[in-house]
Amino acid sequence: MTGRIVFIALLACARPSSGQTGAVEVVQSAGASSESIGGVGVQVRGLFQPTERFRVYLEAAWGDRSGTGSDVFGTAYPYGDKVDAVETYGEVTVQTRGLRFLKAGRYRTPFGLANASDHAYVGFLRSPLIRYGGYFALSSGYLEEGADVVVGAPHLSAELSLGRSADVGTARRRPGALNKVGRIEGSLGPIIVGASVLRTMPDQPAYFAFGRATFRGIDARWMQAGVQIRGEWIDAVPFEGTTTKGGYLDAIVHTRVMGPVTALARVEKLDYDTPVAAYRLFTHRYVAATRIRIWRGLSTSLGVSHQGGHVTQRRRTAFDAGVSWALRKDFASGQ
Repeated sequence: MTGRIVFIALLACARPSSGQTGAVEVVQSAGASSESIGGVGVQVRGLFQPTERFRVYLEAAWGDRSGTGSDVFGTAYPYGDKVDAVETYGEVTVQTRGLRFLKAGRYRTPFGLANASDHAYVGFLRSPLIRYGGYFALSSGYLEEGADVVVGAPHLSAELSLGRSADVGTARRRPGALNKVGRIEGSLGPIIVGASVLRTMPDQPAYFAFGRATFRGIDARWMQAGVQIRGEWIDAVPFEGTTTKGGYLDAIVHTRVMGPVTALARVEKLDYDTPVAAYRLFTHRYVAATRIRIWRGLSTSLGVSHQGGHVTQRRRTAFDAGVSWALRKDFASGQ
């Protein structure tokens, strides 16, 4: 309800313009894994900018897969065989000293590298372990329904989000007090560094997960000449008496000489500790993947991952393949 009220307020603040711009994109995907799991999905995304300072983002998705017990195909959207509203928000750009952006509606939890483009749409088939909800960590399906504000200067900013959980997928946080997310980000040349804090309810059942969840994290990105090095580390208390620590470091390379090919290499680890020894999880994983643009919006993704310790995949070494086709329509009109 909070998000809807603020969203209406944003509409009231937007100034009329002589025209509007926007784009609609439909992405159809299918994939298979050596874990004997197949998946299909459709995403519809729309970005509309009625005025110079106001834009509306809408996203819905449907997905289904043939098996469970794995984190394969878990980067973009849930696979519950039903249509889910994912991000649906309005955003105002404020051209005053200090205040920069004001967003309201339904949006991804702004903790760390949380934008959809950071993990969901680069064409790779497994998200980092720290963003797999089954490991008592963050979930790529965490969504907030509320308001988010960004203040600061061009090279240093602070962000605050207040909202209710509106999660999709299997890791859904229990209702309770407002979720609070705080983030500070600074940049120097090609380097961007951030720190985040999240206070929320656990996504585990109340009969054993007591108290609130607290996540703290740091992240960094460096990008130059088609090479991006990035990483995240979290130190979390998913509920009373437990801890989750872990992170990843990856390299994404797409230089001019590579043509239609983008390559990724990732190393990661995650430890979940609890007084009950039988439920402790300690794992690490190495991933190599590539995305190849075949023709216009048609592309394919290939990946291999090897996991040690407790596994989120059915086999310690898994091979994944997927294909996606994106159709995009841009438009601009006057009034």
